[in-house]
Amino acid sequence: MLELENVEVRYGSITALHGVSLRVEEGSIVTLIGANGAGKSTTLRAISGLARPSSGTIRYNGEDITHLPAHQIVGRGISHVPEGRMVFANLTVLENLKMGAYRLRDRARWNKDLDYVFSIFPRLKEREKQSAGTLSGGEQQMLAIGRALTGAPKCLMLDEPSLGIAPILVKTIFQKIVEINKQLGMTVLLVEQNANLALEVSSRGYVLETGEIILQDTSAALKQNPQVRAAYLGR
Repeated sequence: MLELENVEVRYGSITALHGVSLRVEEGSIVTLIGANGAGKSTTLRAISGLARPSSGTIRYNGEDITHLPAHQIVGRGISHVPEGRMVFANLTVLENLKMGAYRLRDRARWNKDLDYVFSIFPRLKEREKQSAGTLSGGEQQMLAIGRALTGAPKCLMLDEPSLGIAPILVKTIFQKIVEINKQLGMTVLLVEQNANLALEVSSRGYVLETGEIILQDTSAALKQNPQVRAAYLGR
């Protein structure tokens, strides 16, 4: 479904990605792991059109989307849940979810997607009239994922969904990601510092280091890799 080939991204004189290549198969969960500053978030930003590659190619369902503007990439079916959640703090939960569906003109689809979001995150239903800024970190993460889902995506990209969330809610968030993948057949590209959890829920993983992919394998194999265990799994 999604393929990056030799993608390079620069911020001024700094090269953030050095020829990154990866593949995400339809219906799979693929994870990117690596330390802070490795280029994980930049990879997602390049795919969603928020960071323009200086070279390389990004293909989605066979189409070259490398230089498409972000709103057209969303329209193709790629939703990006950014690091830090970025909910609209002064809007209600329901208004935030409506913002995710701003391109959707199918009222029946909106109602169906909203019902699904409330079924998978019942806490959002309880707080639908509450301002998003008053939610806990975990609830805001649920809202950010729900907002992405109301845009009728086929590929969901999640940037550090465990960041700043109470440990008890982190497991819940990851369980919901697996549910979304299985119930909707949703393709998921997951960026996560918690390598243990990320490799637990994904089928394939890539390890980024200073803007380069240094390892790629099935998640099960990466969990057993001595280099990964020492650097990212604390074993």
